[in-house]
Amino acid sequence: MKYAVVLYDGMADYPVPALGGKTPMETANKPVFDSLAQKSRVGLVKTVADSLKPGSDVANLSVMGYDPMKCYTGRSPLEAVSIGVKMLDDDVALRCNIVTLSDEEKYEDKTMIDYSAGDISSAEAEEIIKTVGEHFGSEKFAFYAGVAYRHCLIVHGGTTDLGKMTPPHDISGRVIGEYLSKSENAKELVSMMKESYDLLKNHPVNLKRIAQGKRPANSIWLWGEGSKPKLEAFEKLYGKKGSVISAVDLLKGIGISAGMNTPSVEGATGYIDTNFEGKAGAAVEEWKNGADMVYLHFEAPDECGHRNEPENKVRSIELIDEKVLPVILEYLDSCGEDYKVMILPDHPTPIVTMTHARDPVPFMIYQKSKPVEGVDTINENTAKATGDFVDFGPSLMKEFLSE
Repeated sequence: MKYAVVLYDGMADYPVPALGGKTPMETANKPVFDSLAQKSRVGLVKTVADSLKPGSDVANLSVMGYDPMKCYTGRSPLEAVSIGVKMLDDDVALRCNIVTLSDEEKYEDKTMIDYSAGDISSAEAEEIIKTVGEHFGSEKFAFYAGVAYRHCLIVHGGTTDLGKMTPPHDISGRVIGEYLSKSENAKELVSMMKESYDLLKNHPVNLKRIAQGKRPANSIWLWGEGSKPKLEAFEKLYGKKGSVISAVDLLKGIGISAGMNTPSVEGATGYIDTNFEGKAGAAVEEWKNGADMVYLHFEAPDECGHRNEPENKVRSIELIDEKVLPVILEYLDSCGEDYKVMILPDHPTPIVTMTHARDPVPFMIYQKSKPVEGVDTINENTAKATGDFVDFGPSLMKEFLSE
């Protein structure tokens, strides 16, 4: 038996005025997805417990079958693992975004223009982080370059008691002052963020980007604090060899921490321009190399939600249908053995709010040898109408992997 999980990050949504009051799932032309849903178990699953924030970290852990209430130690430590950082027991990791802020004189009066610094490239970002590390690095603080706008700060002998360190994608278009932590423990970190603006505003990378009409990466933004991750091996938990294919460090870090293979795919960007075909091909290679379960993660729908791009969110769903599902289904059909496919988002990222929500999300589980009566087309409403509701997200993986 082979298993495929196709995770459309942030796909679930609310009705979007620009889409005629429909959700992206309702709007998208997704014939392959829908054809599977017609012979699948379809329902809703609660991936985020009421006491936890609806982040991709918590939600993907839940979908992978881990109870975040027991194993979650923070977002950034998982990303740190992905970029090769060896954390000590008393280390604290923080996500270090490089962002675009407006140019008001007082830092607190600036607005979060772009949490991704205008889709900055990894090469440009590496130069920015190098400068940040040279300026702020010490025996206590160490900076590590990641992918695109996502980077890491390790605080040796740090604390996770930092007050409110707000994710920048939660405050797009807002004045940042009220979202800066007031905790005494975060004072040094907030001062670093403020100082970084003067350090970076005339950085050669930014001057070049401005001349090209692009947004500058004119500040760092620290958040997502956490301690060294501790996940039980996926194979030990479920008796299956697993692989994770993703463009983002968070998912790779979860996979590495869980003892799963995490191949890199050239051209995988985490956005709508990602190498969809390459990721599908990588999944096939993982099965050929002995994986039982491949977890294919696509960040694009989530990014489009954060950016208020309804048409692109619809298109990202369609591209997975066109470029990914046919490839993996053709391979699985060719293997001459039974297989199961689970397709779902981790959480909603509604266009109207531009941030994550904790609402239950639609899921479908298809087994080639055991088709069941499903729904004509899968979306938030048809999934709810089935009455199938899983209120503990981590339990879904166990059900999925049962034969």
